[in-house]
Amino acid sequence: MAMQGTPLVPFGEPGGGADVAVQRPWRIRSLLSRTADEAERFLASPKQDRMPWLTVAFASGIGGWFALPAMSSWLVALGFAGALAGLGWACLRMTGRPAISTALVAVSVSFVLGISVIWARSEVVGTEPIAAPVFAKLDGTILEREEQPAEDRVRLVIATREQGTGRAIKVRINVPIKSDDEALKEGATMRLAARLMPPSPPILPGAYDFARAAWFKGYAATGSLAGDIEVLTEAPSKEGGTLASAQRRLSAHVRSRVDGSAGSIAAAFASGDRGGIPLADEEAMRDAGLTHLLSISGLHVSAVIAAAYFLALKLLALWPWLALRVRLPLCAATVGAGAGIAYTLLTGAEVPTVRSCIGAVLVLGALALGREPLSMRMVAVAAFCVLLFWPEAVIGPSFQMSFAAVLAIIALHNSGPVQQFLRPREEALASKYARRVAMLFITGVVIEIALTPIVLFHFHRAGLYGAFANVVGIPLVTFVSMPLIALALLLDLAGLGGPVWWLAGNSLDLLLWIAHFTSAQPGAVKLVPQMGLGTIALFVGGALWLALWRGKVRLWGLLPAAVSAFALAVTPAADILVTRDGADFGIVDGNGQLHVLRGSPHSYSQTNLIELSGSDNPPVPVQIYPDARCSADFCSLVVNRSEREWVLLVALNRQRIDERQLAAACELSDIVIADRWLPRSCQPRWLKVDGRYLSDNGGTAIYLDDERVAGVADGQGSHGWQRSGIESPKQEGRQLSPAPSLP
Repeated sequence: MAMQGTPLVPFGEPGGGADVAVQRPWRIRSLLSRTADEAERFLASPKQDRMPWLTVAFASGIGGWFALPAMSSWLVALGFAGALAGLGWACLRMTGRPAISTALVAVSVSFVLGISVIWARSEVVGTEPIAAPVFAKLDGTILEREEQPAEDRVRLVIATREQGTGRAIKVRINVPIKSDDEALKEGATMRLAARLMPPSPPILPGAYDFARAAWFKGYAATGSLAGDIEVLTEAPSKEGGTLASAQRRLSAHVRSRVDGSAGSIAAAFASGDRGGIPLADEEAMRDAGLTHLLSISGLHVSAVIAAAYFLALKLLALWPWLALRVRLPLCAATVGAGAGIAYTLLTGAEVPTVRSCIGAVLVLGALALGREPLSMRMVAVAAFCVLLFWPEAVIGPSFQMSFAAVLAIIALHNSGPVQQFLRPREEALASKYARRVAMLFITGVVIEIALTPIVLFHFHRAGLYGAFANVVGIPLVTFVSMPLIALALLLDLAGLGGPVWWLAGNSLDLLLWIAHFTSAQPGAVKLVPQMGLGTIALFVGGALWLALWRGKVRLWGLLPAAVSAFALAVTPAADILVTRDGADFGIVDGNGQLHVLRGSPHSYSQTNLIELSGSDNPPVPVQIYPDARCSADFCSLVVNRSEREWVLLVALNRQRIDERQLAAACELSDIVIADRWLPRSCQPRWLKVDGRYLSDNGGTAIYLDDERVAGVADGQGSHGWQRSGIESPKQEGRQLSPAPSLP
């Protein structure tokens, strides 16, 4: 019997509790079903190309292996991808949605393949570094030789054996240029003494990880020559010489024909040898957004192949018998491919050049077959081929910047508004070229937008006026400098190249003037101390979504790109930076001036301190920090942050001082920084960054507003190059106890 005052609602009637409970799951299932149907229609649409996303998943697997710290996490990632593939298979059998099922299975398999390829690559090529710095006497064979006349040295890669263990290792030695002679060639055996050290981890959080690069190059140690070199056996003579010796001869010939920096850049275009370019010119090209012109990659390979293709096509067309019987585009494509491969080998066959050659050859194949030469599928195939053989390239700036630029160009020129803007029409010649110039500038702007986050992530600085400089720089190099260099080399066979070399040198002087003028303008360079991995991942994901999909759905890629831009804008710069050995540190005062411990301009540590501090002012000694109190051994600084004062005590040298005086000074300080192990009696009020601390944590960044410390060890995992680096890794973003207020 129902209670009085309680209305009776029949089971199943509208408004009944049981009816609501029945309808809610039904509505959820209906919503999920409609969403799945929309996704199925979207993925099955013929205007959407899903194939490039397989390369994205493959690259994501490689990147995930680098980002995940240990084997257990790699196995978890593999298991998750396998489960996702199983879900896709089950979805096909249960729901009958082939597009979704195929996408789940294909993406999962590609992701697993990516992890597997880079894992296998690391195990095969990775070399355990030497245990500690050592002075060693070595007998070895020269494997590679790289000339660097701008730094007065030659770099030799030597195959030798580790002292004590007898393990076969590969080391890289810097040799002063005065010790260089014709006997130091690939294949020669020699005896020398060298100071060796294991490849170094990042000097500061966010800095370049040479230990990782050396791992994949197989270097067990790097060092410098100590004494003289004794050549035991000369390099075996080969008729015509090796490609490396031909590259060096070509570079020397070009530098002998064109003087100064222009000659060094001409040698870089002709042979890929950048060792003679002065540092000031390198920096100017970088800050002007033109440094990509110095690296033999897509622009140079494409120019060589295009010139060979069109020249062969026009010359073969002069032979009527051949033109009537053979497809001339196929013959021209063969000639162009041969020229591209020869140029790639002559310039050293570096990964960026090989990558560009693969892409260019694919374009030639499409032209020969009458297919669309520039498509996302072509880019995806080229990227997959490169990553299959050099999977570690995915985390390098060269790979990322090259493919980002190509994706931006293709996505822009395949868009409806741009195709409408460029379509042929009846117009004056001036209007036609004005549209072309405008399109060149728009393309430069889009490329700069695409590349800037990648440049900031890797180099912490980017030229903001690169689009303007490239409008002149790219056509100048492509249509003037490189053809003149090629023509001059051809005329040199008859000794007639002098006038053409003069023209080539003047064109490169103009390029350098553009670089120096652009980089010298106010606000030409943007410094960003550190971009997090999540921030760059958001940007790359949004950019890929914008580039690879078609229609209005691609605009959803703007959302993660906007989030990453906001995250970058609010990323704080470290207040104090300490290098991994404590030999240098940097602090920015209230006026944005960077103060450093060592005054070595252009040194590796100072360059990193400038970039990671976000200060574009030339650094000055810490002794002139406002109100600093310094003795011969220590400096005491007062740093104002977050409405409080921090007292910082910095050791200037390694001289021993009275322990009681040191303990008293530490007691009055919040932070103590020294490159030596300080006694336990030195107890500052918050943090002691001394030799003991740095041996555990590596280079350190201190954020006073958040009262947080980040060290290189925070990002260390159990990859091969990390196992041999800093010990005692800490948790990232650890929070230290708050510093007490000063009396």
